[in-house]
Amino acid sequence: MFNFWNGNKSGKRQHYELELIHSLLNWDPNEPIVVHSDNTDFPRAEDEGNIFRKNYDVLVTVAGNCKFADKHTIKLNSPICKGLLGHRILIIREQDQPTFHNINSNKLKSLIAGIPATWADAELFRANGYRVLEQGTLPEILKLLSDKKCDYVSLGANEVESIYQEHTNSLDGLVIEKSIMLYYPLPLVFYVHPDKTQLAQLLDDKLQEYKLSGQFELLFNQHFGNVVRSIGLEHRKAINLANKELPPELRSFKSQFIS
Repeated sequence: MFNFWNGNKSGKRQHYELELIHSLLNWDPNEPIVVHSDNTDFPRAEDEGNIFRKNYDVLVTVAGNCKFADKHTIKLNSPICKGLLGHRILIIREQDQPTFHNINSNKLKSLIAGIPATWADAELFRANGYRVLEQGTLPEILKLLSDKKCDYVSLGANEVESIYQEHTNSLDGLVIEKSIMLYYPLPLVFYVHPDKTQLAQLLDDKLQEYKLSGQFELLFNQHFGNVVRSIGLEHRKAINLANKELPPELRSFKSQFIS
């Protein structure tokens, strides 16, 4: 049995990443492997960075996550979500839609991005010259947006609709912005416990096979195909940000949704 830490992320990601790792580890029906998924959230950055001290074997996070910068881990360099998480769609107050319609980067930098505490995006935004309110949980930062303490919350295109539906019912006047998206390279990859070298090798090998067989494409489309179409990436003006935390192996990474 392997313990998969699947917390600190949206339900949409949790479902996809669990099904993916289960498929990779259960490639042989005669030798099933039990994957125990734990969705416990650890809101403190220190706790997340020390996750492998808590009896977990593997997790999925953004490549170059600074919480693991000084930690001994095995990092796989094969992205598992095509870069979709790096296409950031904004949740804003409905009354502000005219302000955001085809906004440019300089104007956007004068506004305040609301980002939950410990999210890797906060430092990335600051490094690109953006104003940031980093505070609380995701539901709490959406409440601060509704209360006009910040001006927008950016979420991955793969999860923005599900998060919006789940967390904004009790908040008046919040909408998904219609005309723009932020983009920065943000590949999701497996991080494995430093002592689990066989698990790391198995995941790496099977992920490559899964991609070559076409099964990865099928699974991705089952989870995110409708989302990609409904959010209309190709019709949105892109504002690009740099991600200087990418490891050298992934510096040239680009989303598969960039034409």
